[in-house]
Amino acid sequence: MFQLSNEEWINLKSQNATSRWGGRRTPPFVFTEQGMAMLPPVINSPQAIQVNISIMRTFVKIREWALNYSDLQEKILQL
Repeated sequence: MFQLSNEEWINLKSQNATSRWGGRRTPPFVFTEQGMAMLPPVINSPQAIQVNISIMRTFVKIREWALNYSDLQEKILQL
């Protein structure tokens, strides 16, 4: 787990169209993929396990997208 930098937090807020008046004023703490993988034994409920599985699948999709994105960048540069 780590805390986002101010720049990362501003970028994240701008992508999610948050309100100026409400919500969090300081950068949040976030989990890495490895941190998420360690949570099921700590939070042992059927719902928590299902949520964790969904989040892990999302990490896998993001990793796949990132790999494909770099391949696309290479092809564009070659053109």
